Amino acid sequence: MPRAIRVHQTGGADTLCWDDVTPPPDPAPGEAQIVHHVIGLNYIDVYHRNGLYPLPKLPATLGMEAAGQIAKIGSGVTNFDVGDRVAYATLPLGAYCERRNIPAERLVRLPANISSETAAAVLLKGLTAEYLLRRTYQVGSGDTIIVHAAAGGVGLIMCQWAKALGASVIGTVSSHAKASLAQENGCSHVILLGQEDFVARVHAIATRVSVVYDSIGKDTFFGSLDCLRPRGTLVSFGQSSGPVPAFDIAELSRRGSL
Repeated sequence: MPRAIRVHQTGGADTLCWDDVTPPPDPAPGEAQIVHHVIGLNYIDVYHRNGLYPLPKLPATLGMEAAGQIAKIGSGVTNFDVGDRVAYATLPLGAYCERRNIPAERLVRLPANISSETAAAVLLKGLTAEYLLRRTYQVGSGDTIIVHAAAGGVGLIMCQWAKALGASVIGTVSSHAKASLAQENGCSHVILLGQEDFVARVHAIATRVSVVYDSIGKDTFFGSLDCLRPRGTLVSFGQSSGPVPAFDIAELSRRGSL
């Protein structure tokens, strides 16, 4: 019988259960059945587990990212074959399991030189970095940017990529070990949150920045606003310290046409 990591109630890591589950049925039209080799872990999984992002029902299998091999395909699936190595990073939830069905349109085929471990570790984070750097605000040469949690999974990819695009990257981290990691991966300047006044440090480095990428939320949001140039952009894409509180939108005007 296949197994899955599920939660029967929201809460801390102690709510995770290693359960026997019913084997998935044969794939429906347009679906493929995947035998997972590696499962990706992401901070959004914590939000689902603790209830910050409500789950559709309980018990629930967590996870949005995995890599493995196609065991079965449903009718109408023409671009994959049984035996193909594939990965995904998408809803619906359910990656923390040994085997599952998923819409084939959400799969990507893995080339021989990409391991399952690499694919499951990087796909969701890489897609996130792409939309942040190239679509939400298009970072380019001459931009000075802030990446909070610069030594995290998304942060490390963003810092390398932004440097390659010609930007000057200011990263924030929570420890000296993480500061070294951020510097090795593209940060020109690193600020230790909780040990330094990050707004004052940013002003000393660059006066104002083009864009702040903030995955921390409550603890950094308003300070991030204070680092921006006029008509600058703050991208809030996470809340590891808690949700950003409601605020008067006129704050954006008072802080200089943001």
